[in-house]
Order: sequence, then structure tokens, then C-alpha cells
Amino acid sequence: MTTANTSSIKQVTVAGGGVLGSQIAMQNAFFGFNVTIFDKEPEKVKERIAKLMPIYAKFYDKSPAQAQVMTHAIRYVTDLGEAVAQADLVIEALPEVLDIKNEFYKALAKVAPSHTIFASNSSTLIPSQMVEATSRPDKFLALHFANRIWVNNTAEVMGSAQTDPAVFDSIVAYAKAIGMVALPLNKEQPGYILNTLLVPFLNAGMHLYANDIADPQTVDKTWMIGTGAPMGPFAMMDIVGVNTIVNISQQKAKTGSKTAERFIQKLQTELIDKGRTGFEVGKGFYDYPNPAYKDPDFLK
Repeated sequence: MTTANTSSIKQVTVAGGGVLGSQIAMQNAFFGFNVTIFDKEPEKVKERIAKLMPIYAKFYDKSPAQAQVMTHAIRYVTDLGEAVAQADLVIEALPEVLDIKNEFYKALAKVAPSHTIFASNSSTLIPSQMVEATSRPDKFLALHFANRIWVNNTAEVMGSAQTDPAVFDSIVAYAKAIGMVALPLNKEQPGYILNTLLVPFLNAGMHLYANDIADPQTVDKTWMIGTGAPMGPFAMMDIVGVNTIVNISQQKAKTGSKTAERFIQKLQTELIDKGRTGFEVGKGFYDYPNPAYKDPDFLK
């Protein structure tokens, strides 16, 4: 396992302890970095970390005691200034809403040390949409992780035209130091690499479901049988998280997409209102830990 001394970055603050933010914090802790999570609801974040601990222990072949030592290194802070006072890197993992992110960066710029690098874990927004709010364009870029990052260990690194190449290179090195496969992008691209490929696939599933052409399980079954893939678009939406899918779909709805509007409404009434927000809570389009699409009879 690589340790923190392979990178000049040692103190990492993760802003937002949601599904992916908590995973990013765990990944850093398991690779020897000093981690602080900034979140207004630390008890909820601690619950997420507690659930992740046995998963990480098993994946990295650590004893429960070793895993506990690693996760004890994570600090939980509710004050932004305190959370970033010693940070070499701040990774923003807030909801996929541009206004929320920009307001955060304006506040962050006022309290973060001058040397601190800012990185957004945005899955769809590009750095130039947020760079002005950061007040440090040369030290700002995107660092996008995929959900379940201990397995799907991609780290897409994308700067703006103003990002210092040395900062870009330091984040590539950092990503490797926490066990990621660093995937540098040469220029800005909405959706990066992964979501440029994935989002049209999910949108196709959204279209079929929102317009009552086929139900989610039938869509997934079709894809799995037809391509040999291990899961379909709705199983993937469960992993991403239904609330995240709603946030992304709202951007499409704002452009006038009636399909996106119908999709959001169906997600709200058929899933979110019933507490079915995806894999993390154990129920979404499927019930976990044994979703129907993994049953051998599902494809018959």
C-alpha cells in the first residue's frame, strides 16, 4: 500500500460527508493521509464511516482493529475555518448544484491557507463554471471519483485553462498515492470521461421509464441479456444514488426537457417519498444486499 510520503499533499479536508465524500475520506485514511471531514451533521457522517469500515477492512485485508485505528485518524469538524486551517488539499464533495458549490468556494476562499489546492469532485460541472468563486484559479481543478471508489478506483483529473500545470501534476501524483488510477484530461469536458460515456446510457433508461415504455427491471434485463453486462442503467442509478440522479436531471429539466420533468416526478413519488434512495440505504430500484438482478432467474 502506498503511503502519504509519495505526495507533497499530506493534510486533506473533504467538504461534505455524503455517500462519496465519506468514501473519499476513508480512501485517504487507509492510505495514511491525515483527513478532516467538514460537514454540518457529523453524526450522520460517522454512521457512514462505521458502515464503510468493515468493507474497507475486508477489501484491503486488514483486521477490524487495524481498520479502526485508520478511521480514528479522521477528524469531524463543523466549522469551515477550523476544518481547512492546515489543509494542503480541500476536496469538495457537495451536492451537484452549481449555486451550492459556488457559495461554498466563496466561503472557502476566505479561510483557507494560500497554499491550499481546491478540487471539486463534481461529476458533471467543469472547473471554469466554478473557478471565479475560488479566488485562486491557478490552484483549482476537478478531481472526480466514481462511487464505490475502493473497487471503481478511477480519479479523473481536469483543470481549467488557468490551472497551474504543477498543481495539476501534484494532484495526479496524489491520486496515485491513495490507490487511484489517475486519468488526466487534456481539456475541459462536461461529464469528464466516465460520465460522457455513462450519462447517455442512463438518459436512455430515463427516457424508457419516464415515458412508460418499459419498467426499470425490464430495461435492465434487456441490457444485461443483450450485452452481457453485469447490471443495467437502473442498478447503476442505485449505486450513484437516486438523489444525485435527481440533481443531475434537474439540470436537464431547467433546459425544458419534459422527459426529465416526468422522470424526476416518478423518482419522487415511487422512490424518494418511500425512502428508497439507492444502494446506501439498502433500497432503491432494487432491494439490497441481494438485488433481483443478481438472481440467476432474473435473466430467464
